Amino acid sequence: MATQMVATPDFFLGAYQDDDLIGVAILTCEGRKGWINRLAVDPDCRRRGVARALIAECEKTLRRHGVGLFCVLIDYGNSVSKELFKECGYVEHHDIVYFSKRDSDEI
Repeated sequence: MATQMVATPDFFLGAYQDDDLIGVAILTCEGRKGWINRLAVDPDCRRRGVARALIAECEKTLRRHGVGLFCVLIDYGNSVSKELFKECGYVEHHDIVYFSKRDSDEI
């Protein structure tokens, strides 16, 4: 992560209220696709548009890097996040299958 922070420091976004960090997003890019990872907003600051503002800033940042395809992975049961991204113009795909491999159940 330290290497990524040096290479693309603008891929680490924060939302502030006064001096308090109330929201974060970490971006990655694999060339053609930009990924919004680890989008989070302080529970006391939710439902105020912070996540929407972070998503918009993520998209602007990725566009500056020449990326126009924005992606996000959301846990199946996270209906709040799914609705948020749909409202921001994202399309839920049912034709993609996600695979992972874990060295242990704790990972």
